Amino acid sequence: MTDRYRDYRALASSLDADAVVLVPGPNFERLFHAHFATSERPTLVVIPAHGPPAAIVPNLELGSWAALDFEGEVFDWRDQDGYGAAFAALGRHMAPRRIAVEGQGMRVFVHHALAGAFPGVEIIDAEREISGLRMVKTADDVARLQEAIRISETALAEVADSVRPGQTEVEIQRHLLAALFSHGAEGNAFGPIVAAGDNSAKPHATPRDYPLAAGDALLIDFGATWGGFHADITRTFFVGHADDEAQTVYDTVLQANRRGHEIARAGVTAHEIDDAVTGVLEASPYADRIRTKTGHGLGREVHEAPYIMRGNHEALPAGCVFTNEPGLYALGRFGVRIEDDILVTDDGCRSLTTFPRELRILG
Repeated sequence: MTDRYRDYRALASSLDADAVVLVPGPNFERLFHAHFATSERPTLVVIPAHGPPAAIVPNLELGSWAALDFEGEVFDWRDQDGYGAAFAALGRHMAPRRIAVEGQGMRVFVHHALAGAFPGVEIIDAEREISGLRMVKTADDVARLQEAIRISETALAEVADSVRPGQTEVEIQRHLLAALFSHGAEGNAFGPIVAAGDNSAKPHATPRDYPLAAGDALLIDFGATWGGFHADITRTFFVGHADDEAQTVYDTVLQANRRGHEIARAGVTAHEIDDAVTGVLEASPYADRIRTKTGHGLGREVHEAPYIMRGNHEALPAGCVFTNEPGLYALGRFGVRIEDDILVTDDGCRSLTTFPRELRILG
């Protein structure tokens, strides 16, 4: 039987650690293919470099935990008793001298409880290394991503066809949410951004009750969640018409987006991709409107490794997925962003998003 903890054991050894500790979240879900909520009740798994794992589990979750076919000791606890005794029992069960944890996922009180359970232990932040195990997607991962994207694009097509001047950003957002779930979404990757006019110049704008007017840019950034994976797509439309400046800015962003598709392949660094994409924007008359890097990894988290930015000289492996989302933003006026989800391959890349990128006039 394959040891499902093999990657984590090898990682512990490579970090000169005695164990890797996981808490509920994307890394936990990669390992167990199950979701456990993060709450005031600590839940964690300790995976030693050698030997069986151990876990801290709230008593009320034992029924769900049984479905994991967990191979090690489980120390459960009840709300009325507190979790202190469970951590003390874990400390009697094993005595690691150095453990690697998820620095962005582990909460402070869990960190303190571990330190109390293992007196003198060294706790190191191995977020980059632990989450890095998710960078290369399996065929099943890609299939789930593709379904999340299909649902998203179907919903976007429905919404775009219905946009008319006078509708508000909030009304369009509500339609988008309804369309996502009606087409099969299991959740939202994040709160959809629907931003028109000057609001579109804010990369992470909050939808308002602003009614769309002729000539407005309409930026929609959103994604469905399906099978534990997230889509992340942005398209920018114009309402009624686009003036010459809007057309030129849009064409510049589209050219930069296309450059990202052209350069992406296994072995190219994140720095090289961002440099090429951002270079297109910098060579335009609108260089002062650049406000963001090119993109980020995508999968069980909306933002994960690799981060596509200058200074990140990490070579992209075949099988990783990242967002290619150049944009130009004139504060107080309008912004344009075009975002695709790209799968890196040995000989190039494949865009998992297929929604048309060319400028479209709505209404």
